[in-house]
Amino acid sequence: MRYEPAPLTRHLRVRHDRGHTVLELRGEIDIAAAAEIVPHLDMATAEPDARIVIDLTHVEFFDLSGLRLLYRARQRLADGPGRLRLVCAHPLTLRMLRITGTSRLLPPWPTLDAALERPEAPSGPA
Repeated sequence: MRYEPAPLTRHLRVRHDRGHTVLELRGEIDIAAAAEIVPHLDMATAEPDARIVIDLTHVEFFDLSGLRLLYRARQRLADGPGRLRLVCAHPLTLRMLRITGTSRLLPPWPTLDAALERPEAPSGPA
């Protein structure tokens, strides 16, 4: 089964780019936004060989609900050949990722182009 991109919603835009499914989160990612995003995240990560990029470039607020989304995606792809990358450059969100240890599990890339330009490179910037 192939995951088809979701329509544009208030907090999520899904598209395909260079062999990856890009989940672009937008606005304030809190418990309400996470509830809207989870079904699309689950569909995108349903295949064990999925290549997913979660792009936080357009996120203005990111709380623990957002962290749970990242862990959920990582866990769903953990046992297969799939790949998960994270794009984040916002200082406060990066700080949260560092404090919680998430940046060690899922190293953030500074831009979407950087995350996609070397599809066979390991996660995180070199």
